[in-house]
Amino acid sequence: MSIFVTGGAGFIGGNFVLDWLGAIDEPVINLDKLTYAGNRETLASLAGDERHIFIQGDISDTDRVSQLLTRYRPRAIVHFAAESHVDRSIHGPEAFIQTNIVGTFRLLDAARTYWNSLEGEAKADFRLLHVSTDEVYGSLAKDAPAFTEAHRYEPNSPYSASKAAGDHLVRAYHHTYGLPVLTTNCSNNYGPYHFPEKLIPLVIVNALAGKPLPVYGDGQQIRDWLYVKDHCSAIRRVLEAGRVGEVYNIGGWNEKPNIDIVHTVCDILDELRPLKLVSREWRVDSGKDMTPPPTYRALITFVKDRPGHDRRYAIDASKIARELGWKPAETFATGIRKTVQWYLENPQWVANVQSGAYREWVEKNYSGPAEKTTA
Repeated sequence: MSIFVTGGAGFIGGNFVLDWLGAIDEPVINLDKLTYAGNRETLASLAGDERHIFIQGDISDTDRVSQLLTRYRPRAIVHFAAESHVDRSIHGPEAFIQTNIVGTFRLLDAARTYWNSLEGEAKADFRLLHVSTDEVYGSLAKDAPAFTEAHRYEPNSPYSASKAAGDHLVRAYHHTYGLPVLTTNCSNNYGPYHFPEKLIPLVIVNALAGKPLPVYGDGQQIRDWLYVKDHCSAIRRVLEAGRVGEVYNIGGWNEKPNIDIVHTVCDILDELRPLKLVSREWRVDSGKDMTPPPTYRALITFVKDRPGHDRRYAIDASKIARELGWKPAETFATGIRKTVQWYLENPQWVANVQSGAYREWVEKNYSGPAEKTTA
């Protein structure tokens, strides 16, 4: 018995592989293309572990995927592989169409052929779990009810539109061909091994380097925050007991404006790594006087908002709690502290993912100050 994981060297996928093999003694066949966000260092602790079989490859390569499924005969596919950064989708949407739509289609087609080759209990027990996002539902008004599984799809970015298309393909393959699928739509994840282009790791990494902390617009965009290890436990539970063909929303019950997230990270860093321990670079790079700022909050810089920025996402995770008995183990207070602590303890992992190409991307994406420049 084994499971087949796509995108298992990325942030959520990598955490899931580590979580799975820490909780369940069942091999993982891990297929990852190793784009900029795929990092085998995340899986370094599994070196020599025969339960983890890593294969570099593309979900769009139908022949390769079919050969792997036939060879390893997994009982389930957990599909994480995706382009996932909204800002990148605005600057270059085609990669998102290719991976999130074409790639998902080709994976589904290979899975359908493989599933049809199975017999008896193996065929009855097979599942394909598609990991998606709350962004497919669009933007919520400040006082509107949170997203339920019945919420209308209204994606507003190339990224969310591509994920919505993938969701619809998964649904269609179930209703047309009978493929036994499950879909999960999660809220914003945070935690260890997060590539530092997303808000929380970017703030941590920049703060420790004494660099500006870029915040889009007024910073009042509201998100529901889910600790990645809680997300992993939810996926395990859905794979174990979810009803075929159903969608399960996974959230952390932690709605917070982006600026509050930045303030919280700054305050934890003030406690755990006071500015007196930060290198002199801050005073040089900031262009300010030679006196260290009183707190990391002084590094906050508001920048021009991104196009079509959704104001609020919120997940109603009642269904998964009611049907499967799952709820998050971490509060935001406990999860964010663990996250900051992990980045403080793993500077080498961060340094190794910060290539020249990544630095150029951040400079391009977060350039252009907004009217408001202080917090």
